[in-house]
Amino acid sequence: MSSKTKIQWTDVSWNPVRGCSLVSAGCQNCYAMKTAHRFSKPGMAYEGLTEFGPQGPRWNGKITLVQKLLDAPLHWKTPRRVFVNSMSDLFHEDVPFDFIDKVFAVMLCSPRHTFQILTKRPARMLEYMNFDSGFGRTGYIWGAAYKVSGIKVPKGKMPPQFPYPHVWLGVSVEDQATAEARIPLLLQTPAAVHWISAEPLLERVNLDRYLGVYEEDLDVGFARVHRGLDWCVIGGESGPGARPCDLSWIRSLKDQCQEAGVKCFVKQLGSKWYDTSARCGIKGSITVGVDDGPWTWVTQENRKGGDVEDSEFPVDLRVRDWPR
Repeated sequence: MSSKTKIQWTDVSWNPVRGCSLVSAGCQNCYAMKTAHRFSKPGMAYEGLTEFGPQGPRWNGKITLVQKLLDAPLHWKTPRRVFVNSMSDLFHEDVPFDFIDKVFAVMLCSPRHTFQILTKRPARMLEYMNFDSGFGRTGYIWGAAYKVSGIKVPKGKMPPQFPYPHVWLGVSVEDQATAEARIPLLLQTPAAVHWISAEPLLERVNLDRYLGVYEEDLDVGFARVHRGLDWCVIGGESGPGARPCDLSWIRSLKDQCQEAGVKCFVKQLGSKWYDTSARCGIKGSITVGVDDGPWTWVTQENRKGGDVEDSEFPVDLRVRDWPR
């Protein structure tokens, strides 16, 4: 069973894990926890995973492992991009490594698909990928493949090593602090594609040191060369309580990527965008710059600012590229 999604950078979502907990400012208006709360009544899919507090629906920190959904991608014949755990975080601290092994086993056995993993917990992802015992983590994944898929492991064949060519690993970044904390850990983790989702973008973020190929000075007379990010998804916040997004922040990230030869995907402007460079914004949504001379206020038909065909969507931000 696949779940169609309106997320522009993927085709379907796959949720063998349900539930999460808040870890940073980017979680404040999480669409997933609000969606989950609507389906949290007794007998429904997200029962017992959310609570209602002063600021509305919230994850309560509980996790459910959905065994019956594990093998879903094995039955999808048509190749597709698969967002892994759009309603959770695969590397949440309460998801056991042996269950993550099963998720990776399914991905290993489904090479026709491209799997897009996004986490706010890169330290645990790095810990998982660096586990070393015999064949390391890949040995456990190799063993889990038969249990989940029924695919027998050929005798004498070595387990495939990381990175898997069709598995992309990424982190969420909402501000400079989360960029500095999460991206270095991501880049230490083996992956065919390293990517970030800068959504909701809450301030201007500089990624220069993490884009393309960059050098790290080692204070020993030479520099170590690293491969940086391969892909950057960018978007302003949408939904109830959305925080304003200056399009100059989106434009800056887009320009940084293009200058470094890194693929970029501008997903949406958000529900409350304004543009200091063009002196315009969404009518009635914010008051930024009103006292600084005349501004143009426009009515946005798309409530998320995600329609690149909208006449108010800046032409220079109509960039939607994939890493390959």
